[in-house]
Amino acid sequence: MDALLSAPIGALIIFALRVTDVSMSMMRMILAVRGHRGRAALIGFFEVLVWLFAVGSALKHLDSPFHLIGYAAGFAMGNYIGVTLEARVALGVNVVRAVFRGTPYGNGGTVAAERLRESGFAVTEMPGRGRESEVAILDVVVRRKNVPDVLNIVEQADPTAFVTVEEVRTARNGYMSPTRYTNPANRKIPFLTRV
Repeated sequence: MDALLSAPIGALIIFALRVTDVSMSMMRMILAVRGHRGRAALIGFFEVLVWLFAVGSALKHLDSPFHLIGYAAGFAMGNYIGVTLEARVALGVNVVRAVFRGTPYGNGGTVAAERLRESGFAVTEMPGRGRESEVAILDVVVRRKNVPDVLNIVEQADPTAFVTVEEVRTARNGYMSPTRYTNPANRKIPFLTRV
């Protein structure tokens, strides 16, 4: 193995190892922040094994610029891939809050609420008061992967709506609609204590 790592291809091996361990590190941190301790610990175990092998190999070849560049480039690419993976996996739950100008139950908010419910999302409607007028406020709690669908429906109903998306850390005693169900009787599931 030492002969292989000493060759120029060793720089590529170190690059691949760094991409792997840094990507794992990003996923581990995200899982830890979201409360998935067991998964984070398991990923951390394999992450450190890969990291030790990568660092050990790089330290043996400090005189080779190719190995050093492979190590640094692997770190950079691992960050890029880790963030990309996290966005695709889209773990967690978000609340999408949309504020519509006009009367509390004016066209934009009403249309958006109806379309969201038709698409299987649970929506909470509230009247409010903005700086200049009455407003309609919609809260929709969804899995992160469904946020683009909600944003699209809101945009179609009223392109001028003020929209925020926030991460939900804990939710209790409510309902969230998974989009895989079309039967209204089956579409609501209770929140877990820890999301």
